[in-house]
Amino acid sequence: MPTHSFRPAVYHNTFAAHPAALEVAPGDVVRTSTVDARGVGAAGEREATPGNPLTGPFHVRGAEPGDAVTVRLLELAPSRDTGWASHRLAPTTLEPDFLAELEPYRGDAIATWRIDASAGTVTPVEPVPGLAGLVLPLAPMLGCVGVAPARGQAISTATSGPHGGNMDYRGIGVGTTVHLPVFVPGALVFVGDGHAVQGAGELAGTGVETAMDVTLELGLVKGSSIRWPRGEDATHLFTLGNARPLDQAAQHAITEMTRWLTRELGLSREAAAVLVGQAADLEVGNMFDPAYTVVCRLPKALLPRGGAPREASTGA
Repeated sequence: MPTHSFRPAVYHNTFAAHPAALEVAPGDVVRTSTVDARGVGAAGEREATPGNPLTGPFHVRGAEPGDAVTVRLLELAPSRDTGWASHRLAPTTLEPDFLAELEPYRGDAIATWRIDASAGTVTPVEPVPGLAGLVLPLAPMLGCVGVAPARGQAISTATSGPHGGNMDYRGIGVGTTVHLPVFVPGALVFVGDGHAVQGAGELAGTGVETAMDVTLELGLVKGSSIRWPRGEDATHLFTLGNARPLDQAAQHAITEMTRWLTRELGLSREAAAVLVGQAADLEVGNMFDPAYTVVCRLPKALLPRGGAPREASTGA
C-alpha cells in the first residue's frame, strides 16, 4: 500500500473545510506528527497556536457526503521524553459543595512528566506528595480525530460533535480504527492532541500532553448509515456520542450502536436491543470539554457469524 511521509508546516485550531494538506487514496498510509495541546513539538519549541493544534487535513479521494472514512492507527509514539498534565481535578467533575471546600481552582496547576518509551512508563518529574515512586504505563492516544463538519461550520478543537473532534477517549490508540461520517468532498481528516496516558473521563482536564509521531491508514466506506463517530479494536465495536448533558451524549452513543447493528450488520431490532441492553458497556470518554463524550462498547464475539462491519475500501 502507498505510504506518504507528511511533515506539517501549518496547523489548524478548528475542524473546518481548510485547504487539503495532502490528498490520498483509500488504503494509503500516512506517516506524520502532531504537536501537543499548547503547540509545542518534538524539539520542545512552540510551532503552533494553542490549543489542540491539528495536523492535516487529509483529503480522501472519492469520499462524498453519505459515506464514512476510517482512520486506523498503526503506530503512535511520543516524539519527546516530556509531557505536562494538570494536578488538579476539573471543576466539572466534582460536587459543588466539595469543590467549595477546596482552594479555588486555578488552571495553572501544571506539572512536567517524564516519558520513557523504552521502559514504557510515564512518571512525574517532581514527586507527588503521598505518591512517591508513582509509575504509570505508557498508553499513547489521540484526543482529537475528526473531519470537516457540515454546513460550512468551523468548530473549535476544544470540543466535539458528529464530526468527531476533541473526544479525548483513551480507547483511540494503536490498533483502533475510527469511523467518521463524511460531510464534505474528501472528508478532510484531522488528527492531534496526543496524550502519553490519560484516565477515563479526562477528569483533570488533561492527559499527559505531548507531541506524537503518528502512522495512520485512511479508508473509505461508501454509502454508510453513520451519523456519529464509530470505532473498533481487536475485541469490541464502539460508538461515541458527543453532547452535554451527559445523558444526551449517552443517547447518541446508544442510538448509533443500535443503528450500526440494525442498518449495516443486519440484526433485527429485537436482537440489537438484547445485545445493547444486556452486553454493552458505557464508558465516559471525557466530562471536561464543552461537549462530553460517552462511549458504547460491545464485544465482537457476541455478533452473529458473518456480522462483522464492512471493510473500508483499500483502493482508489
